[in-house]
Amino acid sequence: MENNKPSLGLLAEYETPEGLMAAAEKVRDGGYKRWDTHTPFPIHGIDDAMGIKPTILPWIVLCAAAAGTTTALLLQWWTNGVDYPFQISGKPLFSWVPAFPVTFELTVLFAGVTTLLAMLALNRLPRLHNPLFDLDRFARATQDRFFLAIDAKDPLFNDGSAKALLAGTGADAVEDIPDMGASDTLPAWIWQVAVVLVFLSFIPLGIIVKARATVTSSPAIHLVQDMDYQYSYRTGENVPFFEDGRAMRPELVGTVAVGDLQEDDAMYRGKDKSGFIALSPLPATPELMARGQERFDIYCAPCHGDSGYGDGMVHRRAMAGAGDAGGWVSPTNITSASLQAKADGDFFNTISNGIRSMPAYGAQIPVEDRWAIVLYLRALQRATNATEADVPAANLGELNK
Repeated sequence: MENNKPSLGLLAEYETPEGLMAAAEKVRDGGYKRWDTHTPFPIHGIDDAMGIKPTILPWIVLCAAAAGTTTALLLQWWTNGVDYPFQISGKPLFSWVPAFPVTFELTVLFAGVTTLLAMLALNRLPRLHNPLFDLDRFARATQDRFFLAIDAKDPLFNDGSAKALLAGTGADAVEDIPDMGASDTLPAWIWQVAVVLVFLSFIPLGIIVKARATVTSSPAIHLVQDMDYQYSYRTGENVPFFEDGRAMRPELVGTVAVGDLQEDDAMYRGKDKSGFIALSPLPATPELMARGQERFDIYCAPCHGDSGYGDGMVHRRAMAGAGDAGGWVSPTNITSASLQAKADGDFFNTISNGIRSMPAYGAQIPVEDRWAIVLYLRALQRATNATEADVPAANLGELNK
């Protein structure tokens, strides 16, 4: 051996991929197990030429993915259905449908991490040094040459027979891989530090277990404050900053929110100095009438009926329920003579603030829509008590039919 250094194996160099492929087939057929090829680019079919069998890695990843799925499902079942059951709207304490996202993520996490770690373990990586890097010839493995290396640890390895085999493959050169004394193993101190870190990693877990098993009156440690714990005064708390000592400040007299200043009593309250206004402040237009009908059908018709007779769906169901209305107050017939005599402002006030069992709709219906409903109410009243004088002359013929 060169420099009397022991050989770690043999390296054969080839000029073409075809030469390497043929050599790989001969080494494979020779029964060698610990050998490898090195090329500057992937060569199609090299796996078959080397006789490489499918790796066990997919099965390892499959088991890890199954473990991730099982862990996620058990964790969510235990947390939501056993350890801290929390009923929400009658939903089951555990169901696979809402548990699917977490299950999917944990399955992918277990599979991904296992793929990396298993690949490194099966390839015996990481390695700090490879003896091939000590050969000047091997530098062209990433450029334009193809190499085949046989490990001296192979059970069939014999320096003479292995050299003869490689020489017979048409190799451009066959060279010993010398042992330069470099080690590819991790230093002992790295393993020692790793062991210490593993043991230290159990400390947070122990703290969590202890906290779970004990009761304390102290608040939890909140490292990231965010806006969770802001200093603020409580209702009714005394503070020295204001003269009256109150933390909660009263509303200033005479102030209103922007956009809420409603000085026009006729428009916003249906009144003037003399009482309810007789006519709506909005002009009667076909568009306003159509809007009023639409709003009436939504808010009023369920009780008062489509024609305003007080026979809406809600009233009919109340009267039909168990054969006894049970104190049900019938909705008012808004087409009655007594209501026809009321002012428009009175109707607006009733819609806004409610009356008797009728709730207030001021918070639900905008001001303009309330006046539109009043306009449509007047149309219903006039239609109920209409005479031929109310029908245009051009349409009298159709009416008589």
